[in-house]
Amino acid sequence: MSVLMEFSIFPTDQGESVSAQVSEVIRMVRESGVEYRLTPMGTVVETDTVAEAMALVERAAAVLDGLGCRRVYSAIKLDIRSGKAGRMTGKIESVEGRIGTVQR
Repeated sequence: MSVLMEFSIFPTDQGESVSAQVSEVIRMVRESGVEYRLTPMGTVVETDTVAEAMALVERAAAVLDGLGCRRVYSAIKLDIRSGKAGRMTGKIESVEGRIGTVQR
C-alpha cells in the first residue's frame, strides 16, 4: 500500500510569522525517515499505511504543543492506493512523460 498525505499544520496563536514553529515540525518529519517534499503551502509524505501517516500528524501536533502553541490549525489530504509504491515521484514522472519537464 502507498499512502500519500499532504498536510499543513501551524499555530494560530504565535503571531504573523510561524516559520520557527513549522521548521520544528519539518525537522521531525525529516528525522522520521519517511520520504517527504516540502512545498510553500504544506508537506507531502509517502508512507506504507494510513496509521503511519496519521502518526506523523499526531507527532507534529505534539511538537507544536511542546513549543507552547495553544491553538493549532491543520489540513490533511490522503491518497491511498494498494499495490503501488514510489508514487511521490512516479506521479510527477507520469505527467512529465506526457508534457516534458515540470518545475519541482
